[in-house]
Amino acid sequence: MSESHPRNPFEDAPVIFSYTRAQAIEDGVLVDLTEWAAETGFRYPVACTSSIWNGYVVPPEQLRPLGLSERGRGHDLLWMLWNAIRRRPGGDRVAFEVLFLQSPRRHVTVYFQAVCGPGDQGEPVITIMLPGED
Repeated sequence: MSESHPRNPFEDAPVIFSYTRAQAIEDGVLVDLTEWAAETGFRYPVACTSSIWNGYVVPPEQLRPLGLSERGRGHDLLWMLWNAIRRRPGGDRVAFEVLFLQSPRRHVTVYFQAVCGPGDQGEPVITIMLPGED
């Protein structure tokens, strides 16, 4: 018995607009963390959203004299993701949290999600987002 599948109406349609990961990085919508991620042990390219970069990876100015930097906070983000993936292997999505110092006496727990999906050429890439971002 032959199974019939409905034809996709968009199968032969021209692409009107596409927005690539490379364009998102170039535009600043995503921030490329691949170099730092490789140092942590990641084998795939990793990027985070600009809201994560600006809100949590870039430290508030009053914390810089305490030694906080993008590099250190980026490492914290990637290290916690690395550990979350190791605890829950096998899926394409993982939730994790990081404790960030946001002022001299105030820490906040921030919840993130990371998705491993296809890049511009179909290669695996990881994107770190806040819940609700896509």
